[in-house]
Amino acid sequence: MIHPTGALYVNIPFFMLHEGHLEAFLRYRLNPEIGLDAGSLDRYSISEYMAIAERLRGGGLSMTLHGPFMDLSPGSPDPEVWKVTRRRFEKMLRLLPYFRPRSVVCHAGYDDRRYWHIKGLWLEKSVEMWTWLGARVGDEGACLMLENVYESDPEDLLVLFEQLEGRGIRFCLDAGHLAAFSRQPMETWISCLGTRVGQLHLHDNAGSRDDHLALGSGTIDFAAMFGHLKQVLRDPPIITLEPHREEDLWPSLECLKRIWPW
Repeated sequence: MIHPTGALYVNIPFFMLHEGHLEAFLRYRLNPEIGLDAGSLDRYSISEYMAIAERLRGGGLSMTLHGPFMDLSPGSPDPEVWKVTRRRFEKMLRLLPYFRPRSVVCHAGYDDRRYWHIKGLWLEKSVEMWTWLGARVGDEGACLMLENVYESDPEDLLVLFEQLEGRGIRFCLDAGHLAAFSRQPMETWISCLGTRVGQLHLHDNAGSRDDHLALGSGTIDFAAMFGHLKQVLRDPPIITLEPHREEDLWPSLECLKRIWPW
């Protein structure tokens, strides 16, 4: 089930690995993208993280990490909120030497409905946060990937990536979020940010809600998306499948096998 590039991952919260799903990832040789939510960062000890990481590496698996995001605001104008966000990322950083991830994904965090009137300040605080985090992640041999969620226009993130140029930070294009929340089509996003794509988060929906369905179960044209990306990227990006139900994983893998162009 490993993609020919060796760069296929499947999302799984850490607490689910800890509470019974580890054996399935080892049995089916699924590289995990491990979600580190606030609860897991506070609940589990370093030794528990080390034990899971050692089992995965011992099974020959590669890992990526997904940083905490719920209620965090890396571009917040409130100094205390910004500090809480940084402290959460600091808790994540202490785990990187054990997981040795290929990438670390974090939500870029721009929402025009909240920040349109202070976009310059949001950009300033975001650049400060990501410059710091990108350097720390890079020191551990990984790449920081910033993911779209509620951004409605790729230009909202282009200004951020232009400020982060040369810092080794890449774009994680989330196809499901784009379909559910963006006002612009996929082609526009790829035209604007395609050369900065280092990772894809793949899940499907019908365009109205972030359902995290199996690939092929919604209305996203993944074959067209891959075709556009192949025109602007020399090397294939890291792929993470993000089904929210186990039964949606296997159809997603089969769909990906049929349409993957690299």
